Amino acid sequence: MLNIVLFEPEIPQNTGNIMRTCVAIGATLHLIEPFGFELSDRTLKRSGLDYIEDLTFHTYKNYEEFVKKNKGTYYFLSRYGKQSYEGISYPSSIESLYLLFGKESTGFDKKVLAANLSHTFRIPTTDKVRSINLSNAVAIVAFNAMRQYGFPGCIDHEPESMKGKDFLDQFKETT
Repeated sequence: MLNIVLFEPEIPQNTGNIMRTCVAIGATLHLIEPFGFELSDRTLKRSGLDYIEDLTFHTYKNYEEFVKKNKGTYYFLSRYGKQSYEGISYPSSIESLYLLFGKESTGFDKKVLAANLSHTFRIPTTDKVRSINLSNAVAIVAFNAMRQYGFPGCIDHEPESMKGKDFLDQFKETT
């Protein structure tokens, strides 16, 4: 199971969207305090819809507690990264992979990034923006990681419990 880590997230809608993404790909979400919202926030729940009940997540009082409890390969995503996320060298096990994203206003702790520069990556953009939306960044990098591992645990069609994989067949024109 892939691990997504949010360092001091501030915007509940972003975190809610990331929660939904984590459920969609079977990832575990790690949230490092302080948060810019309450976990009971209705906008957080609205963004995560009814998928939050299927989310596996953990909270930590600070980055030090997170590191102490989670061993594996850490990759930081930041506009300060000097290499593209496409250059990430993925470990053999997805369970030991942690993708870390900073808070919306100021990103990740700069001292931590400086100490981990070889494991700090960026999403290429034009020179017109500083960075992209946090929930979009998580989706881009998380889905790329899942692709590298062959989308473990994911299905490539809509579950039968929803509309079903053959739903569109009923709309085919017959000649």
